[in-house]
Amino acid sequence: MLDLLQRNYGLILVNAEDLECVSGFVRKSSPVCMTMVDERPPLGQNVKKHAGVLAYDLVQGALFRWSTVMDRAIPDPPTAVLLHGILGARKNWGSFARRLAQEFPTWQFLLVDLRCHGDSASIYKNAPHTVASAALDVLKLVAQLRLTPRVLVGHSFGGKVALSMVDQAAKPLPRPVRVWVLDATPGKVRAGGDGEDHPAELIAALSKMPKQVSSKRVVVEALVQEGFSKDVAQWVVTNLKPAGPPDSIPASFSWVFDLNGLTEMYKSYEETNLWKVVEDVPRGVHVNFLKAERSLHRWALKDIQRIHAAEELAIDEGGGVEMHVLEDAGHWVHADNPDGLFRILSSSFNGYK
Repeated sequence: MLDLLQRNYGLILVNAEDLECVSGFVRKSSPVCMTMVDERPPLGQNVKKHAGVLAYDLVQGALFRWSTVMDRAIPDPPTAVLLHGILGARKNWGSFARRLAQEFPTWQFLLVDLRCHGDSASIYKNAPHTVASAALDVLKLVAQLRLTPRVLVGHSFGGKVALSMVDQAAKPLPRPVRVWVLDATPGKVRAGGDGEDHPAELIAALSKMPKQVSSKRVVVEALVQEGFSKDVAQWVVTNLKPAGPPDSIPASFSWVFDLNGLTEMYKSYEETNLWKVVEDVPRGVHVNFLKAERSLHRWALKDIQRIHAAEELAIDEGGGVEMHVLEDAGHWVHADNPDGLFRILSSSFNGYK
């Protein structure tokens, strides 16, 4: 069996102790784990694989150099992990990641489909579907890839996943890490106000629809009739895939995500409290919060004040907390103002350009 895995997938087996030494982002490991040997395509191309836990892409800069052959004398490369929000997918970060790779060519950017989303929906179905379990999935993936991320960027639900990764990671961390939480707070979730789109209501509306629909247009019209904005409706149907054979004209479409799992994940997102990570930030961790100026999510004044108070505490603890505001942007920050977001995030990569 091992020979077959090595021939077909380029996999080798390593001891859990070795894996934990390589990646400080692992707290608990099974006795035997899999990691990939170097079978990458030419530099700069995407690597699309299913690692048994999550589906992912690697977007690599033109000057990216590294081999995954086990040579501990060679440090792993500067890597950033980009995490999408509820009802999203790794493709949401595709164009932005390619822009980052072009500007910072020695970096690589790991884009994942979180559990119950995209190509990961058919891979990993074990409950509970929570912020913590989604974070553990990503920790397992970076361990399999033998990477220690230097930057974590999470949008909305993905922001809490990034904080949970820090919370669950083995301490002390092997190197400093910068965490970006985009338009999300560590605690109670405040969805949009009256007349704005609410993710929980959107998931409920999708759950009432047939598992297969005749066209994307039908779904858009149904959602608009339910009171959702046309922009959100058109974005949601990007998660529909043809239900028939690949080469045939699609007669119907089905969702790529697991709606039952998403319901559980969004409830966890509303309830998960990770203020402890921010107010007792681990040494070497710098947590950055980015508030969208026109956010659908309400930022309570007390939350902003609490983050600013954490900024002062973190300085004394050897970590960091910082607050940013992205002008001219709603909740979908990487679509509303990608240039502004790029300028703000660039500070995390400049030292390794």
